[in-house]
Amino acid sequence: MDAAGHIALRPATRADFDLIRRWLARPDVQDWWGPVSATEAEVNMALGSGHAICRVIEVDGVAVGYAHAVDATLWGENLPDELEPGTWDLDLFIAAEDQRGRGVGQIALAKLREEVFATTLAVAVCVFPSVKNERAVRAYEKAGFRWQRVWHDPQTGPAWFMVARRGE
Repeated sequence: MDAAGHIALRPATRADFDLIRRWLARPDVQDWWGPVSATEAEVNMALGSGHAICRVIEVDGVAVGYAHAVDATLWGENLPDELEPGTWDLDLFIAAEDQRGRGVGQIALAKLREEVFATTLAVAVCVFPSVKNERAVRAYEKAGFRWQRVWHDPQTGPAWFMVARRGE
């Protein structure tokens, strides 16, 4: 048990899509995840892929957010040149405002990272937080991600390209 309560990641299914869509439509989630049309397509692609791990983040059994890990090659060619083959992209958000700033995102990120390394042959995991989202960048640093460079995300603009390698 931590300060936020018991944090768990449960498999996200198609039945969760309406809840996830409502979260994605919120302006505070769009600020960091991007426009609804793009993020809905991203989640839909992840839910339908055999190369993705999709999770609903729960605190004490209550759904508070969404996370996924996707083999980065699924996103196509528009990726940093220095992204190593075998790298998985992690994304998450905490939709429940009362759970933000309590370590839920950091714990969920650590659990998702552990699951990727335990269940795939991924050589590394990466994240692309907006340069404006200092809270997320600090959480990623604490979780072992290291800055590579600023990369221009076509949906959300300038973002840090951050990587954590297996075994680090």
